[in-house]
This record gives sequence, structure tokens and C-alpha cells, in this order.
Amino acid sequence: MKATIGSLSVSLLSAIASAAATPHDAASQGHASFIPRPVLRSQPLQPAKPFAKSPARDASKTCFVKPAGAGHDDAPAILKAFQKCNHGGTVVLDAAYTLGSTLDLTFLEAVDVAITGSVTLSTDLKYWSTESYKYAYQNASAAWRFGGKDVNIYGAGKGLIDGNGQAWYDGFAKDPMLQRPVLFVLEGLHGGSVTGLKMRNPPFWFNLIANSTDILVSDIDMVAETTSENDPKNSDGWDTYRSDNIVIQSSTVINDDDCVSFKPNSTNILVQKLNCRSHGISVGSLGQYPGHYDIVENIYVHDIVMTNSSAGARIKVWPNTFVPFQPSLTGGGGSGYVKNVTYDKFHGVNDDWSIEVNQCYGTRDMKLCYAHPSNVVLSDITFKNFWGTTSKKFDPKVGTIVCSDPSKCHNIQAIDIKVSPPSGKKAQWVCDNVARNLLQLDCIA
Repeated sequence: MKATIGSLSVSLLSAIASAAATPHDAASQGHASFIPRPVLRSQPLQPAKPFAKSPARDASKTCFVKPAGAGHDDAPAILKAFQKCNHGGTVVLDAAYTLGSTLDLTFLEAVDVAITGSVTLSTDLKYWSTESYKYAYQNASAAWRFGGKDVNIYGAGKGLIDGNGQAWYDGFAKDPMLQRPVLFVLEGLHGGSVTGLKMRNPPFWFNLIANSTDILVSDIDMVAETTSENDPKNSDGWDTYRSDNIVIQSSTVINDDDCVSFKPNSTNILVQKLNCRSHGISVGSLGQYPGHYDIVENIYVHDIVMTNSSAGARIKVWPNTFVPFQPSLTGGGGSGYVKNVTYDKFHGVNDDWSIEVNQCYGTRDMKLCYAHPSNVVLSDITFKNFWGTTSKKFDPKVGTIVCSDPSKCHNIQAIDIKVSPPSGKKAQWVCDNVARNLLQLDCIA
């Protein structure tokens, strides 16, 4: 609704929003009782540091949000609900809602969010491109974001977050510089969880976890698909950025990009029991920005099924020189390190590469890369317990471990790797500038 419809209508809408966000008893207002927060556990492996227990919420402090309907913007009513039920309550989104304007929920503390309805982004590309919350990293931005302390967001397998991505896929095909918002953002959240949600067709990445600590993500079902000739682009499942002690587990990702990506300054992260059709579970890309020091450290990735993907386990860092990779993705010349990263128990089905380590990300000019080796040093990297088959794309090659210079890669190990090409030929590995005696692989170059 616009203000031009008249002061009476504006006043009426304000009254409706206020009433919709008022705490009340569910039964007295005709609502079904909302689903309580699930019992959450990191399993089978445990996080680097134990998560603090989240106290029970006040059952009398519950805010159901009444949707405006007809595609009108529900962001004001949702914001009012969080303002009323923050500090010990529960906000319930159990209907169909439209997000037509930015929503900053980074002030939360001790609140649960039950999403058993749907939240759909409007298709106003111009608005979101200009008004979304911007991040100074890879053109990322947020339409809405959650942050604060002790926030649990859950959907019980019913809740849907819909990015209306088709409009963005078609728009991006026309304008590769189009600023596209991330579908779901945790910004500065310290202690909390996101569980039991369905996510569909993001404009850009599905999830960004930024500047956050002590988060459990579980049982998320994500699909990015197109109904036109324009495929989804950059639909990463999760990107972690400047965050520590995160668990991502027991979820499914079908997309066109990384299943999980550990962006700069991601530490103490556990990823387990995922089923992905994607570009792999990736460290990076790192070293994109000159003057920036990127760290990825203490990462454990366990029990993954990767199907029809461009790679299974992946590490990608830029060389120490500028390379024009894509219109909206260029870089190189940054520095940092990747340390203590383990990929354990990977089942690959028809992936192009089982393992891909690339210190020349963004360029195919290997002479250029070797002349300007990456300033992001890799050390203590382990790949173990891999099995399955690759696609025919590089047959009989099944993986590639290529460093830009021997001094830039230390203690990279491959143990118990049983991956075969579809031809049945002996599996071959592309290896360069890496200590081959630590690789239980048949390296050919």
C-alpha cells in the first residue's frame, strides 16, 4: 500500500499492523497452537566449542503476524512483532507473507521464530538492488537479516523462504552487474539456530552467515531451478564469512554453485551429513582483494554425498595478480592462509572432479599464475575416505591438486581415495607443485 491511497487507509493499515503484532493467546484469536522449538543436537560429530543452552521462552509472550494479503508488504508488521516479543518471546509466521522492503532484525535477544508459513521476496528488482543492505565482499547484499543473541529460527519442515528467483535469473542474464540480495542472512548473531526450513530460488546466495558465532544449522531443504533458458547463478547454499564455531548438518542442496563455501575468516566450522548437487564444498575463494588477509582454519567436513557436481571437495584461491574472471567477479593479489582443513568420508556420483585444489583461481593462464604465485598459503590439508565415480568430462582424470608454487602448499595429504572414472580405466590425478609422497594418488603431471 502507498501513502497516496489516502490518510484513512494508511491509518487503517497501521492499526492492522499493530493488532497483528500484539502478543496474544493463540486459541482466543483462532490460531492453531504454534509448533514449539525442536530439540537440537550437533550429530554425529560435535562443534569445536559446546553451544550454550537456549532457555525456554515465555509461553504468554507470543506474537502471531497477520499478513496484509494481496502481495502487500508485510515487513512493517513483522518488525513490530519482533519489537513486541523480543526478550523472551516467540514470533510466529504461520501464513503467506510478502517481503517488499528491507527488514533489519539484528537487535534480537532471547527470541524464537516459528516459520510454518511462507515468506516470499517481492520481484521489485530495482528496489532490492538499490536498497538492500550491502556487504563489501563479492557484491553481496541482504534483503532481511537476523542478528543479536540467542535466536532460534525453525520451520518444522513446513516453513518456506522463497526468493522469487526467476525474475533475477532473467534480469541477471540481461545485466551481469545487477546487485542481487542473498535470500537469508545471519548478521552478527551470537548463539542460535536455523532448522527445518525449505528455501527456494534465491536471487543470489541462499544463505550468508556473517560476523557470527555459535550457530547450529540443520535440516534445510534448498532448491534453485529455472523455468526459462536462464539458469540460476551464484546460488551458493551457505557462505560463512568472518564467523566462528558454526555447525551445518543434515541438509539437502540442489543449486548451480557451491554447496558450502568458507569465505574469509571462517574458523572452527563443522559440516556434516549433506547431500549436494552443486559445485562442491569449497574453501574460498580467498585472496581476491589486495590488502586483505584471509584466514580459513579448523574446518571439518564429514559424511557428504555429492552428485552431478563440478567438484566434490574444493579449495580455490586467487593468484598474486589481478585476473578478470567474470564481469562481476574479478580479483587477485590478496594474502592469508588455509590451515587444518579435513574432508572426510565423501561419496561422489558423476562429479567432474572428486577433489579440486586450485591456487590459480580465476585464470587459465598457468604461466601468469606461476609467475605470480598466490599469497594464500595452504597447510595441513587432508582428504580421506573418498569413493565413487566421476563424470566422463575429464576421464580418466578424476581430480586435480595444483599449487601455484611449492612454497605455497605444505602437508597436503590424500588418504584412502577410491574414486574411478566411468571408463573403468585407472584413475589419474593432475598434481603440480605439491609433495607427491604425501598423496596416495596416481599423479600424472
